[in-house]
Amino acid sequence: MTFDDVRKFALTWPEVEDGTSYGTPALKVRKKMLVRLKEDGDSLVMPDVPIDERTMLVESQPGIFYFNDHYADYPIVLIRLSRAKRAMVEPFLRRRWRGLASKAARAAFDAGA
Repeated sequence: MTFDDVRKFALTWPEVEDGTSYGTPALKVRKKMLVRLKEDGDSLVMPDVPIDERTMLVESQPGIFYFNDHYADYPIVLIRLSRAKRAMVEPFLRRRWRGLASKAARAAFDAGA
């Protein structure tokens, strides 16, 4: 999986748009970061993953999920795209999108689903 793959499905959701964050490609919802590509070009910086959930993910699938000292105190997990499948990544993005999207955008999306 690549960031372009992530872009293709996420840009079909209401209010998602291309952007940048910390000088890297990102997807945003209403000007807030949905997700961004890490500087290594292979990892997603995935916000809003509670630390206890992140711990479980890293312990169960360390080849895909990880974090570094910089993110240790934040509810963020890093996802290695080259090892991930859409079925693993999309639920995290969808959950984050639902938290950022407007009520009207969520309702329109749900009506079409």
